[in-house]
Amino acid sequence: MLDITLDDEVVDIVASGYDAAIRLGEVIEQDMVAIKLGPALRQVAVASPDYLARRGTPQHPRDLTSHSCIGWRWPGHATPYKWEFQENGKWFEVAIEGPIITNLKDFALQAAIDGLGIAFATQQMIAPHVAAGRLVPLLEPWSAPFPGYYLCYPAQRQMAPPLRAFIELIRSRTSPEPTGSELSSSTNCAPPDLTR
Repeated sequence: MLDITLDDEVVDIVASGYDAAIRLGEVIEQDMVAIKLGPALRQVAVASPDYLARRGTPQHPRDLTSHSCIGWRWPGHATPYKWEFQENGKWFEVAIEGPIITNLKDFALQAAIDGLGIAFATQQMIAPHVAAGRLVPLLEPWSAPFPGYYLCYPAQRQMAPPLRAFIELIRSRTSPEPTGSELSSSTNCAPPDLTR
């Protein structure tokens, strides 16, 4: 039987009884084997043309503190995610405020489309809305890539044959990637942070 849980919460895979997980590269524990599933990701702030006409366009990420921003809360965390940007090769965070906090990025994007504020999501999520003119990308020079999604599983664990077959299938379709501690030192990303 295949048992799949779709959830953004970062849990201990072994303690929770899972064989494997798909996670962002920066939240993979050091003792996990990680197989890259896709390209690096990039988060971009976006707002509707209507919002920008009313409130103006932020020129630097720190300008966001004077704007209405749509917050996102990572499941299992009490406080909203601080938006991360990069300047001169160094990451920094901006604590945003606004009328809405949600745990669903699609809802945040719809709120931005409706003119309620500025949202923050991956390029893949915003692309169709930008192409249709519903959203305008902001602050792109400060939006740097970070590790994308990986299939990860415990290195020191007896593996069931179906899981082994699944992992071999994934490996046959991907490039070799570093694992464990090599992952965090070899990828171009912010320090591991469970708030993304």
